Amino acid sequence: MKLESPLLSAVPGLRHAFFNREGGVSGGVYAGLNGGIGSNDDPVNVAENRRRMAHQLGVRPQHLLTAYQVHSPDAVVASAPWDTASRPRADAIVTRTEGLAVGVTAADCGPILLVDPNARVIGAAHAGWKGALTGIVESTVDAMEKLGAERSSIVAAIGPLIRQRSYEVGNEFVERFIETDPENALLFLPAAREGHAMFDLAGFIRKRLQSAGVLMVDDVGVDTYSDERYFSYRRSVHRKQPDYGRHVHAVVLES
Repeated sequence: MKLESPLLSAVPGLRHAFFNREGGVSGGVYAGLNGGIGSNDDPVNVAENRRRMAHQLGVRPQHLLTAYQVHSPDAVVASAPWDTASRPRADAIVTRTEGLAVGVTAADCGPILLVDPNARVIGAAHAGWKGALTGIVESTVDAMEKLGAERSSIVAAIGPLIRQRSYEVGNEFVERFIETDPENALLFLPAAREGHAMFDLAGFIRKRLQSAGVLMVDDVGVDTYSDERYFSYRRSVHRKQPDYGRHVHAVVLES
């Protein structure tokens, strides 16, 4: 049902999970543990799946928080539960409130879970290519600092995402990254198809974390596209599926 980061697992008083598809009640293209509130899955199934994930994290279902993600650089602070209708539009959540699990949903984009073990501040960020390029990593670290964290003490884990061997992009995508920073050229390898390249999203996220002063970074190394235990947006497109499920990845301070 879940994957854990060795670095985060070593932090006392912290629970976290990168959930996969196993152990859920959804069917069809959502088969398994779909936590996507915005998907067209039966809301009853999604609620049961999220209840099971909350149980694994040791929190009440209403204390497992995700935002309305819009591929933005925006991070919000959570101090109390919110309901589905009032969830903020953002791509990262940070908190220092014990017993409140902050999470993100993803299906190829990069989930990042973070903690400052000394300040007892945690965060979860959703880093697709657009969010990562426009500053979601930096916004998350800044928001954690405002709650008392020190970036040099933050430990981060990069979760399951689409890996370079599966992530083909066009030349216009490559040019956009290189225009931002010429060193980003190192994140691309030639693709078999002319005019295309293979993009290292995990490497880009790690680079942004390190540039933001976060030097303790783990990476679980899972490719959501090639591993059928995980939902994948790009795989659903290639298979001409009408929709796809979303994983929840979350972290919580024990109370």
